[in-house]
Amino acid sequence: MARINLLPWREEARRERQRQFMYSLMGTLVLGAILVLIVGLFFDQRISMQEQRNQQIQAEIDRLEQRIARISELERTRSRLLSRKQIIESLQASRSLTVEMLDKLAKTIPVGVTLNNVRQQGNRVTLLGSSQSNARVSAYLQSLDEMDLFVGPDLQYVRTASNPASAVEPYEFAIAVRLDNTKKDENADESGQEPEGAR
Repeated sequence: MARINLLPWREEARRERQRQFMYSLMGTLVLGAILVLIVGLFFDQRISMQEQRNQQIQAEIDRLEQRIARISELERTRSRLLSRKQIIESLQASRSLTVEMLDKLAKTIPVGVTLNNVRQQGNRVTLLGSSQSNARVSAYLQSLDEMDLFVGPDLQYVRTASNPASAVEPYEFAIAVRLDNTKKDENADESGQEPEGAR
């Protein structure tokens, strides 16, 4: 005898399909949430690692900036010391040059000429004095010209003294002369040069 199913099988099949669809939807949602969480954790980790690297780079940049500031300060100190050294060397050279100038001035003064004043501005020297005659002043100019330390002696004036100190030397004169810079440079080289064995 044939069996006939009188139960509503179509509705039962529809409910079964709906239940499977809900299960698959829930599984997809859970899987999507897990996937989003994993991706979020991965990117958070990458961001934190990048922030740590940025902090390390910034700390290194700060250290380098401190070193650069220190180097700049050392460069300024070095330039100041070099300028002081050059000033000291020029003073040392001019000191020996002044001694040599006074020595040679004493050797060049002829009889009948007296120097009353010697003024030096840089390498220009002005000699003020009194003389017995114009010929003595001319002889003094000639002796200055023969010295290798003095360049281009120039007679500014020679005249009768307004208030002569004595009747023996009634003339007063002024002579301008330049010092030879090459002598100064040679003295500076001799004073500043180190022997090769001392280096």
